[in-house]
Amino acid sequence: MKKLLAVFLILSSVLVMSCQNSSTEKPNPPAAQAIQLVEVRDVHSFANPAQVRVKHLDLNLDVLFDRKVLKGSATLTIERKQADANELKLDTRDLKVSKAEVSGDGSNFAATKFALGQTDKILGTPLTVELPAQATKVRIEYETSPTASGVQWLQPAQTAGKRSPYVFTQSQAIHARSWIPLQDSPGVRVTYSATIRTPAGIRAVMSAEESDGPPKLGEFSFNMRQPIPSYLIALAAGDIAFQALGKRTGVYTEPVMMEKAAMELEDTEKMIEATEKLYGPYRWGRYDILVLPPSFPYGGMENPRLTFATPTILAGDKSLVSLIAHELAHSWSGNLVTNATWRDFWLNEGFTTYLERRIVEAVYGRETEEMQAVLGRRTLESLLAKFDPRDQILHVDLDGRDPDDGSTEVPYEKGALLLRYLEETAGREKFDQFLKGYFDSFAFQSIATADFRTYLQKNLLDANPQLAAKVSSDLLDEWIEKPGLPASAPKPQSNAFANVEAQATAWLAGKPASGLETKTWTTQEWLHFFQRLPAKLSEPQMKDLDQTFGLTNTGNAVIAHVWLLISIRNNYATAFPRLEEYLTTIGRQKLIKPLYEELVKTPAGKQRAKAIFAKARAGYHPIAQTSVGKIVNG
Repeated sequence: MKKLLAVFLILSSVLVMSCQNSSTEKPNPPAAQAIQLVEVRDVHSFANPAQVRVKHLDLNLDVLFDRKVLKGSATLTIERKQADANELKLDTRDLKVSKAEVSGDGSNFAATKFALGQTDKILGTPLTVELPAQATKVRIEYETSPTASGVQWLQPAQTAGKRSPYVFTQSQAIHARSWIPLQDSPGVRVTYSATIRTPAGIRAVMSAEESDGPPKLGEFSFNMRQPIPSYLIALAAGDIAFQALGKRTGVYTEPVMMEKAAMELEDTEKMIEATEKLYGPYRWGRYDILVLPPSFPYGGMENPRLTFATPTILAGDKSLVSLIAHELAHSWSGNLVTNATWRDFWLNEGFTTYLERRIVEAVYGRETEEMQAVLGRRTLESLLAKFDPRDQILHVDLDGRDPDDGSTEVPYEKGALLLRYLEETAGREKFDQFLKGYFDSFAFQSIATADFRTYLQKNLLDANPQLAAKVSSDLLDEWIEKPGLPASAPKPQSNAFANVEAQATAWLAGKPASGLETKTWTTQEWLHFFQRLPAKLSEPQMKDLDQTFGLTNTGNAVIAHVWLLISIRNNYATAFPRLEEYLTTIGRQKLIKPLYEELVKTPAGKQRAKAIFAKARAGYHPIAQTSVGKIVNG
């Protein structure tokens, strides 16, 4: 990396001198051509932003651990898109609304009529508020349900430190409505402020800038100046400490986890700098990371300024911090430029997975990126072989379905492969320039798939006829609107995996595990090794691997996940106590759902799955409770 940097600096100096000595300067790249965004209807929202649009949200909430509710008010600043609009429609789910008020001057509020409509099992319950002609603000007094789908309440025993209760939210995709009455659509962007009151000793953090100065006792204030979609509003409160990682980066977590977390995440600032060189400035001020208790249902959540992350990424060797690269990349793709509806989810995740790999390459080298890309395509191929054709489509139709159903690896990996194809076809330099212009052109806006295609045509293809011939509208249809993988899909290769394959072959031929060369293997190499093994292994083979490498008791959550899958398939009883411990202490869906799915394939396994789920359920996030419940009880 040092050699590469030196070469870059030398070349940069030469180029600068060349420009200074030239009589004619090299012209700047042509400015990106702006496009008119298409209007799309969000089928997952009751809101009426085409008539009345919420522009700002002011939250005033008490965190009540004894009742497991958030209670207070949400004040919405509105903009009439239609002058005669006389009602505001909001999304809610299981909220207890006690009062609605309106104001014309922002100071004096008066009660107004409101009504909760018929509840939909997916969308929740619409809230309609009557708007007098002069109203510019609407205040809703409410409290959440103890079982709110976007909120998890933890007892002290369920945390790492075991000292204090903990609460955190998870708003994506349409769970913000379970703790805030608002227009819960990614196409509606708002700024927000918040005042959060907590019991003594409990610190609150949010996906926003904390107000200057020390907080009042038990009261914390926040402000998000940039407009964001509702799913990026986030809150956590508990025994939370902070340690700086760099000039604009730091980690929040429970005190007992701080040392491990800070060490694992120390490269965060380098990641930001690498991304800025590729795609332009970081526009959110700070980038901090909150490492949550293990019940968090996702690997990470890209809440602006404060990524929420699972502790399962703390492997001890930085081999899983690509997740942070992914969540950081969302600061450009997803947070800055957002999918307008959940049908366009691939615009968030496909772009971000592509950017993640470019960040990993810049910080950790091409070899690491190649390994991840190979594993990503392999995962995608495996899923496409199982999925219904409708779920293999990037521009997936989710009408009448829970948008969480669209959160598979397809938008991530298939979307990333499309961008990799465009990069390889256009050339990296030209494609990087295109992406940088894309982020600039759509900054702080929500766009649909049609908008991306129009922008691609006007700002990359039209100016390059030879490229346009290779990237036709029909080919884009094949990628975006049709199932499967086009024949043009790139096939990443990894030289590092060749040695892994040789070791796997030798072991299968009878070489003892103790003789394998594995000391320098990363998590990715171990995953590749396991993938090269047959589905069925003998008891002696399982013991040989386990006793040599300590797989059953490994502290690496991802390696443990794969080993436990293999153990279930091969009825390796030695690993069953760890399996139960794993499933009752980790709530990350990506790690636990496949284990339950493997267990229920046999009668004995299904019985074991039900017994474990009965113990684990209370510690899972409501989202995970629902998804695992469908597996176990299906």
